[in-house]
Amino acid sequence: MMKFTVVIPCYNAAATLAQTLASITAQTHPAWQAICVDDGSVDATCAIVEALAAQDSRITLVRNPGKGPSDARNHGASFAAPGTVIAFCDADDIWSATKLSELTTVFADKSIDAAYGQVAFFTRDPEGARTLSTVPQGPLTIPMLLGENPVCTMSNISLRQSRFAASGGFDRNIVHNEDLEWLIRLVGEGARIVGVPLCQTWYRASTGGLSSDLQAMAGGRQTALRTAARFGHAPDRAAEAVHQRYLARRSLRLGQGRAEALRYALRGVSFSPAAFFSAPRRGALTLLGAVAALVMPRTLSRRLFAR
Repeated sequence: MMKFTVVIPCYNAAATLAQTLASITAQTHPAWQAICVDDGSVDATCAIVEALAAQDSRITLVRNPGKGPSDARNHGASFAAPGTVIAFCDADDIWSATKLSELTTVFADKSIDAAYGQVAFFTRDPEGARTLSTVPQGPLTIPMLLGENPVCTMSNISLRQSRFAASGGFDRNIVHNEDLEWLIRLVGEGARIVGVPLCQTWYRASTGGLSSDLQAMAGGRQTALRTAARFGHAPDRAAEAVHQRYLARRSLRLGQGRAEALRYALRGVSFSPAAFFSAPRRGALTLLGAVAALVMPRTLSRRLFAR
């Protein structure tokens, strides 16, 4: 039976961690261990993990205080035995109960090194999620990653332990967009990463999370672009247009400054109208939403676009 090591970096996650772990313990595939890596929490995070570990021996708490999410993931992955599959999950996201069972089918193909699925976006109630990410056809490529990263979140990627070890893990010096830089390295070094057209992950959009700091994410992206350049890739105007569309959509979901989403959208159109509207519904709705957000009450805007 295929075995999984679920790596969950935790920092002051008491408000959401129990729900996340409940989605892990609900898995229909029983052969997993969950490594919860505490990064120096000062709330009840550790107490929650310890209480749940007393009920399910597959859950383990380890401490790696104050070293950041990249180092926490590397530390958690070190507990994975050779031949297993590492599945990352953030402490505020939720998995479908069948995710690991579905992945056993995917990884039965020995040519596949890593896999990701669709992501549903929600704020409070996962049942209210209305927006799903898309899964492009074919293996993941660096040009795909330079536009709109289809993996979306670390909670949506699983890979063989041997491939993670060969990658050297995450760059511990990167806090924002560390996943993008790592994925570019994986693909550049020959990993075959495939998309699964099934919704397996529910992503909790938070106005206070690391991914809400779009300017800091832009700085992390520059590091990722330097990694891409090592493999002979640079974003063209089409990729920049798609990336700006992504930033506009994320800005709308997070309910940030009224003009910010429109600035991203107009910048994307200026790079390449064809690429910005390459997914006509997504491009048009993003631009219309950015314009509407200028006059729409902020509470209504956040309610609409967080879905």
